Amino acid sequence: MDLQDVVQRRIDELAETELGLQVTAYKDGELVVDAVAGVPRDGLYFAASTGKGASATVANVLVDRGVLDYDAPIAEIWPEFGARGKDHATLRHVLTHSVGLPALPPDATRASLADKNALAAYFADAEPWWEPGTKLTYHAETFGVLVGEIVRRATGRTISAVLKEILTPLGIENDVYFALPPDQAHRLVPLVEPEGTEETFAMLAEMFSRTIPAAVQPRAAVLNRPEVLAVEDPSCGILNAYGIATLYAGLIGPVNGVQLVRPESVPVITGPALVAPDELLGNPATMALGYPVGRFGSSAEESPASFGMPGMGGSVAWADTRSGVAFALTRTLFDPTGSGSALEIGNLVAKALC
Repeated sequence: MDLQDVVQRRIDELAETELGLQVTAYKDGELVVDAVAGVPRDGLYFAASTGKGASATVANVLVDRGVLDYDAPIAEIWPEFGARGKDHATLRHVLTHSVGLPALPPDATRASLADKNALAAYFADAEPWWEPGTKLTYHAETFGVLVGEIVRRATGRTISAVLKEILTPLGIENDVYFALPPDQAHRLVPLVEPEGTEETFAMLAEMFSRTIPAAVQPRAAVLNRPEVLAVEDPSCGILNAYGIATLYAGLIGPVNGVQLVRPESVPVITGPALVAPDELLGNPATMALGYPVGRFGSSAEESPASFGMPGMGGSVAWADTRSGVAFALTRTLFDPTGSGSALEIGNLVAKALC
């Protein structure tokens, strides 16, 4: 039985409780797994922070093209940002979650995220929690705001427009979004929260209360509304496994003759750029330029050639530069208590291909 059949059989079983899953895997640019269970093949999912892999990739592609520079002060293209000790803050600091601006405005709502000028003014005037580059904490929602504004300042276009341009040669421009277009709303797969998770959602809300206002905390009832997802949020993604896995595959190597960056840029982008404890969450962190190092479920020491991004709710995408494998899983069940299927199916694919 080949890997496609093995994965398909297992997600058919998982769909009895997880309702719907999509799994995609590449090996050296060749599609080897493209399996769905319980959902349409072209469905789109709110995949939370799995989308950060796309915003990081936009930034890295622009650096590779000479549009951005990892170590130039952000204030060179966004002069107001240099206030309050941020004059030497760089894109590298943003990509490694060490710029020291992890908190959204305390009155932020999902609707207010649409006002890019107001957000830019807020962060330009914000005082960092530490000298940029000296400490690290996960910038759960501000990562995308900052990357998006840097891209907008450098290109004069929204990060969504730049993303579409980057994805089009790979044929996935309709499979990865930061904002759900109205004409794609019919493809949205509604999320379902499992019973018995209220306490976990409350715990997560408390954990991130210093950085994410209650109105922006992710819950399925809100995220199933297309008009909410129409607001651009580059800290998250509306995507499917096929789209985000293809993006990762095209980052580390050619897919149908298309590679997103020069081969010599791959180790720079995906290797360790900062190792530090997370100041807010307490865990050790090894960051590449926009992605944690390590395959989901294993540490940077255990899988140093892997990098990627999981999302709250159970989606994940990662790639391994040594084996040439790219993997993604999206699912209907929006479960903050665990990502068992992402870990199980990811390990199954890694064992077969890595």
